[in-house]
Formats: sequence, structure tokens, C-alpha cells
Amino acid sequence: MTLVLNSSEIKKCVQLNEQLIPIIEDAFKSLALGKTTMPPILRLDIEKYHGESDVKAAYIEGLDSYAIKIASGFFNNPNLGLPSSNGLMILLDSKTGVLKSVLLDKGYLTDVRTAIAGAIAAKHLSNPDSTKAGIIGAGIQAKLQLEALTLVRNIDTAFIWARNSEKVNQFIKDVSKLKINYKVCSSPEEVVKHSEIVVTTTPSKSFLIKNEWLKKGLHITAMGSDAEQKNELEPLIIKNCDQYIPDSLSQTRILGELHHAIDKNIILPNENFNELGNIILDSNLGRKNKEDITVCDLTGTGVQDTAIAKQTYEIAMNLKLGTNIN
Repeated sequence: MTLVLNSSEIKKCVQLNEQLIPIIEDAFKSLALGKTTMPPILRLDIEKYHGESDVKAAYIEGLDSYAIKIASGFFNNPNLGLPSSNGLMILLDSKTGVLKSVLLDKGYLTDVRTAIAGAIAAKHLSNPDSTKAGIIGAGIQAKLQLEALTLVRNIDTAFIWARNSEKVNQFIKDVSKLKINYKVCSSPEEVVKHSEIVVTTTPSKSFLIKNEWLKKGLHITAMGSDAEQKNELEPLIIKNCDQYIPDSLSQTRILGELHHAIDKNIILPNENFNELGNIILDSNLGRKNKEDITVCDLTGTGVQDTAIAKQTYEIAMNLKLGTNIN
């Protein structure tokens, strides 16, 4: 029997909250320890419509199931009144490959696990007393990243910049439940100037944050550069920050901000960096002091998808949700 879950049922099982943090942390730890099988991302670009579809998968040693995910990002969709992200996940038995579940989440689980990864990055790399957050971008992921950030830091003010001022105003309305102060900024530079933690959440193809804006104690989580052409940070930042932390080094060499630093001959192609999972396992590998500048490069990993798909399936079984089909 295969359990089919629709998006409303999935949202009853999984919400953006603290309970997901250790689940995704364990996935990153498994990745860093080499206890996973995770193939390269398969990506199809639909340039005519400013869109892309990715296939990600991972088996985590010891788990009874693994996920394969199709996720799409079509960045003109908001102009059509549609969400930019979509997709689904399938969960298969680790021993037999039998299809256990189809999760018709429409991209929801990807959005949530990505936001939780941002929270984990801030938890382990930003200064614990950080209260000023900067968000570059105003889409769904920008909103979720800010919400997730409040799970791990006592944020009292958020500085927001996006190209579309109407989207910024809507962003503030959508996250008003957080009960923090919001400041609309006129430029990314203004965001960086006032923030202790900055999260970049755009599909930009040219960098938005300049190296000259870096300041002591700053933490940056860059999560928009999940394809070769995307770039949010000036490549010199990767060299000049005190700690550069990828989610998956093999991926960021190809897709992430690191890719651009390698391409510009700023960083050697074989230079080694501790992954986010290594920092979770040993905090001594991360931020050394309050003045360190830290950068986390999130390209999205299949282990996150397997972890959240498995969690969703188990909760759905307990709640007796979904439809079983032969």
C-alpha cells in the first residue's frame, strides 16, 4: 500500500517550529560524517519562463526510508498570482525500494526545510546575542527565513530590502504576527549596515552584497545561489570572511557562492571547508569570537528532503491521514 498525502494533510503534520531543528540537524550531521548516499542534483532550466526544476535524493544510513524530490521554482509566477515554488516528494523503503508514500506538498516541505536550515545556520554561526536581522528579498522564503530565525535568536528588528516595494509592504503584512519592528531599506547596503544577521533569499544572477560592506561580527546566510548562474555575494567575501561554511561542499563548489569564488580564481577548486554538519558536531570548528565574520552557503540537500519526508510520513500514519492506494 502507498500512502498519498495532499498539501492540506501535510500541513497538519509539519509546521515551521523548533521540533524540526534537531531532525534537520541530524541530517546535516549524517552528511558530514559520510553516512549518506547523495547523488548530484539533476536540474532542468526553463529559461523562457524564468523557471527551473530540480531532482534531489539521499539515503541516510540507518533510516528505513529515503526520499526523491522534484521541486520547481518559477520566479515570474507571483506576477501571475501563483506561488514561485512547487513540487512533490516520494518516500521509498530503504530495503526494497517499494513506494511508501507520495507527498503532494506543492513545494511546502522544501520551503520549510530550507527555512529550518537557515535557522540552524544562525543558531550555530551567528553571535547568540544578535537581535537585528536583515532580509534581502521579499518572497515566500524571505518570510519563512525570518520566522525561522526567531526560533533561535531574540530578533527585535528586521531590516528588509527587495527590488519590488509592493512586495516589501506585503511581506511586512504577512509576517506581522512576529511582533517585531520592521524597517524598509533603500538598498542592500543599508540592510547590511544595520543588521547582525543577514539572510539573502533571491534568484539574483549578479551579487547583491559587496565585500567592502563586511563588518565585524556579521553573519550571512546565503540561500539563493542554488544554480550555477545565481549569485548573491561578491566572490571576495568567501575569501575574506573568517568562516565559510557550506551545507554540502561538493554542491557549493558547483552551484553555490563558492562556485563563483572558484570561477574567479579567488579560491582554489580543491580548498577544503568544514560543512554545516561538522559545525553542529563540533562548535569549536565554527565562530571563534564575537568579531568573526561568518558565511553559510545553503544550496539545499537531499538529506534534508529525506529527513522531512520521513517525519511527515510517520506523523501522518499516527494521525491516520492520507489515502492508501494499491
